Amino acid sequence: MLFFSFYKTLIDEQVTVELKNDVSIRGTLKSVDQFLNLKLEDISVLEEVKYPHLSAVKNVFIRGSVVRYIHLPAAAVDTNLLEDASRREAVTQAEKASATH
Repeated sequence: MLFFSFYKTLIDEQVTVELKNDVSIRGTLKSVDQFLNLKLEDISVLEEVKYPHLSAVKNVFIRGSVVRYIHLPAAAVDTNLLEDASRREAVTQAEKASATH
């Protein structure tokens, strides 16, 4: 759930999503769910010449399983907060694992 919580903090930020089929889409992140499905608005395709059929599309819903990378603006990422959350989740998972053994 760490990534889900993290991506929720990026709502209304500009992100670039690279799909597994090599299409890269830049837009404003409007929603994300627990499966990391994304809704982007005001999109543009980075290689519009290669994908002219997408030039008329303004909003997209992207299934999380087709995402290769999500490029984020550096200013939008609080690395200290993310590191702390990662440590807390690792401790929680270790405690759960030791309780089941």
